[in-house]
Amino acid sequence: MAAADYYEILDPRFARLFNGNAQVEKLFTGCQWAEGPAWFAAGRYVVWSDIPNNRMLRYDETDGNVSVFRQPSGNSNGNSVDRQGRLITCEHSGRRVSRTEFDGSVTTIASKWKGKRLNSPNDAVVKSDGSIWFTDPSYGIDTDYEGDRAESEIGACHVYRVDPGTGEVEAVITDMVRPNGLAFSLDESKLYVVDTGRTHGAQNPAHMRVFN
Repeated sequence: MAAADYYEILDPRFARLFNGNAQVEKLFTGCQWAEGPAWFAAGRYVVWSDIPNNRMLRYDETDGNVSVFRQPSGNSNGNSVDRQGRLITCEHSGRRVSRTEFDGSVTTIASKWKGKRLNSPNDAVVKSDGSIWFTDPSYGIDTDYEGDRAESEIGACHVYRVDPGTGEVEAVITDMVRPNGLAFSLDESKLYVVDTGRTHGAQNPAHMRVFN
C-alpha cells in the first residue's frame, strides 16, 4: 500500500520527515492514560506509564506480551534511558526523579530544590554528558487524579538540570507556566521545551520554545 493509505498529509513539507512505508500498529489497550515510553534496544522491550492507574507496563517485542513492570509506580509519567542503559522515571505522587538500577532497586535522583519538595516531575531527557534535564509542572499535585493533591512548596514550575558528578539540582528555566515535554536537538546545541500552561487559563501559553 502507498503512504496515502496510512497517512493524511496536511502540509507537503512534512512528507520528507517520516517514513511513508511505516505503519501504525496498536500494541495494547486498557490504559486509563498512557504516556512516557522508553525503549530498551538490548532487551527489545518498551516501558511506559499508565499514570492514573499508578503503574508502569512493559511490552516485549519478541513475543508481543505486555506485563506490569511496576505497581505502584509513584504515578510515573515521563521515562527515559540514561547513558548506562538504566531507566529514568518522573514520578508525580513520588514527587521525584528516580533511576531503576540493574538489580531492580530504585534510587532517587532529585526530589528537592533549595530544600523544597518538587511539584511533580513530568518529563526527562539525558544529555551525552550524563546530566539529567527534567520539567516540573504541578499536574500531579493539582488533583488526586494523576498524583496526590498538595500545595506547591516552590510556588512555580521550572525546568531543572541534575549535575552528573555532584547530583546538584539546578533550575535552568524559570519563566514557564507549565513546562512539559522536552528534547535536545541531535547535536545537543538546542533544547526544545513545551509549555502547556493553557491548561490553567486561556491567557497562558500553549507553545514550544527553543533554547541555545
